[in-house]
Amino acid sequence: MDQSFYDMVFDLVRLIPKGRVTSYGAIARSIGAGGSARMVGYAMNHAHLAHPAIPAHRVVNSTGLLTGKFHFATPDLMQELLEQEGVLVKDDKVQNFKQHFWDPMDEL
Repeated sequence: MDQSFYDMVFDLVRLIPKGRVTSYGAIARSIGAGGSARMVGYAMNHAHLAHPAIPAHRVVNSTGLLTGKFHFATPDLMQELLEQEGVLVKDDKVQNFKQHFWDPMDEL
């Protein structure tokens, strides 16, 4: 049986190491859906329903902005979860983004 788009996204997001982040576009490219960053975002909006849990806080936009933060239980939770993993966030943006960026195309 073919995996759904959401399942492919969720499986990949579960592989993002603690203390690292990736982007919607990097996820889309790595599953062969290069122009579907927005669809990855839609999938992440449903991540809270998936089991096992998905570290959705590790997915940011292509410049490191926490664009998904309003889909968490509180607007600050995404930042708090990242900071617990050692990722500094200032003004809703991951600091040292390139250092923390995990590109599945390179890392897997």
